[in-house]
Amino acid sequence: MSELIKNINSPKDIKKLSYDELIELSQEIRDFLLQSVSKTGGHLASNLGIVELTLAMHKVFNSPKDKIIWDVGHQAYVHKIITGRRDDFCTLRKFNGLSGFPKCKESVHDFFETGHSSTSISAGLGMAMARDIKGDKYSVISVIGDGALTGGMAFEALNHAGHFEKDFIVILNDNEMSISENVGGLSKYLNRLRTDPMYFKVKDDVEQILSKIPAIGKSVVKTAHKAKDTIKYFFVSGMLFEELGFTYIGPIDGHDIREIAGVLKRARKMKGPVLIHAITKKGKGYGFAEKHPDKYHGINPFDIKTGKKLSKSNGQTYSQIFGKTLVELAKKNTDIVAITAAMPSGTGLEEFSKKYPDRFFDVGIAEQHAVTLAAGLAANGLRPVFAVYSTFLQRGYDQVLHDVCLQNLPVVFCIDRAGLVGQDGETHHGVFDLSYLSNIPNLKILSPKDGDELKTMIKYAFYQNSPIAIRYPRGISKPLTIESSNEDIFEEKAEVISKGKDICIIAVGKMVETALELAQLLKNDNVESTVINARFVKPIDEKTLLSNIKDSDYVITLEDNVKIGGFGSQVLKMLNDHGINNKRVKIFGFPDKFIEHGDTQLLFKHYNLYAKGIYKELAKDLKLLKV
Repeated sequence: MSELIKNINSPKDIKKLSYDELIELSQEIRDFLLQSVSKTGGHLASNLGIVELTLAMHKVFNSPKDKIIWDVGHQAYVHKIITGRRDDFCTLRKFNGLSGFPKCKESVHDFFETGHSSTSISAGLGMAMARDIKGDKYSVISVIGDGALTGGMAFEALNHAGHFEKDFIVILNDNEMSISENVGGLSKYLNRLRTDPMYFKVKDDVEQILSKIPAIGKSVVKTAHKAKDTIKYFFVSGMLFEELGFTYIGPIDGHDIREIAGVLKRARKMKGPVLIHAITKKGKGYGFAEKHPDKYHGINPFDIKTGKKLSKSNGQTYSQIFGKTLVELAKKNTDIVAITAAMPSGTGLEEFSKKYPDRFFDVGIAEQHAVTLAAGLAANGLRPVFAVYSTFLQRGYDQVLHDVCLQNLPVVFCIDRAGLVGQDGETHHGVFDLSYLSNIPNLKILSPKDGDELKTMIKYAFYQNSPIAIRYPRGISKPLTIESSNEDIFEEKAEVISKGKDICIIAVGKMVETALELAQLLKNDNVESTVINARFVKPIDEKTLLSNIKDSDYVITLEDNVKIGGFGSQVLKMLNDHGINNKRVKIFGFPDKFIEHGDTQLLFKHYNLYAKGIYKELAKDLKLLKV
């Protein structure tokens, strides 16, 4: 380990260093990040780009007295290194290890937990207001990226902050990227500011000249400020942040520690809300990440020399299968349009965006808008598909309910990353979608057991004239070794995979594979199982389920969703509605808690959602094992 970084254990150690030493430390931190993240995987490009900005903040401010709030939080690795967690980086995103996001339980320097974007300004303003109500004295600094600034919540907070006029600093870390390249009017506006910085030098020069005029100079400068900075409007059009009530400083070089620190010191003394616009380069210092920041936004372990992932995947992912299927269908059906919220690559829509650019819409980090945009497209005769991660669809819940389902519009929600996603943890697991969607009228919910079934379900969706949600997991689709016909999906039927008299196992999506493994374990103990692939979470195929349940005394349901309000709850309701109360029913799913980060298979085992674990639990009731 290099000389400087090994002595950095708290922000106090940063304050002892000269600016030349901080420049040297910046390179050491980049080297450390590359070595560490290449082994553990994680968010690399964004952290390489924010090194100097983070060092400058900790040089000027006094954490934990002063509060630094990170938006999204995937750019907080440098902050973690500085605040005493360097030696734990080998555990990054592992079960019981360091989180990839700010975590209050990890450090007193983490003040607000996050994982979704556009929240830091709201949280920071709340902290500033609480500070003033309590009569305390400290600075509150919210860091937000230009990608996160496309989220409507960020502008709601900016609007309120400007109106409230609290002492409060917002740092806009502008690297021209979210995960993919930014889109929209705000991106164009920021680009104008980046490329026309002449105003800021001219404004400072003019103020210095005016202030030197004997007797009247300072009053002239003050009058100029009261005149809404006429100079500013002459040189830079549409000063959005100033109109919202912020003092705008920038653009500044986000890799010049001296300049950043100087601006931060000025901002700390200013009254009212201040927005500092810092230009940074995502992936700085690592050529592969600079050239392809989207690919190195979140990455699995990789070889530093070649930039290539260490593990190779065999087979197609669910995202790829979705993308290819949609392209095929769109070729025949010109009414099909696709929407993403800043995730064209992650959701499998890259090929669609290239082949049908006029029918592809990237709305930026704006899930609420994406849902209602889809509603508008559907209301005027098109067939929109919104491809979105399960965790991010939560942000558009009101729009799903009111704007799509209330009007019974034919919008297709292709919900990627359903169930566990692994190392990103609580904020990114998709274990709530069955619960938060099942109670919405008019919405049909499907979950495929494999990629072939996903293809058929997407085709089925375009034969419907109502809202459809298809949820599927992250990762490779493994073909199941069973004979299967998917055509009866069009008849909204569940699939009976095997018949047995002792126990009825009803599974959803990814858990069908677990059900088959469980059935084999039970067969080894002469227990015969009926295995049903539910396919439809809503409406449940009551006819098929009831006809098979009647032959078994024991019924279990398997789902990669929380138990409360999930698929198992729908089965219980069905039995209750039909007056069937002589069956023993057991629901297997996730408990009423937020699921921590860690390897996906390890988490399934930890929560007893794997075949052997379920088998042991059932064995107690079926008296198969000596316990």
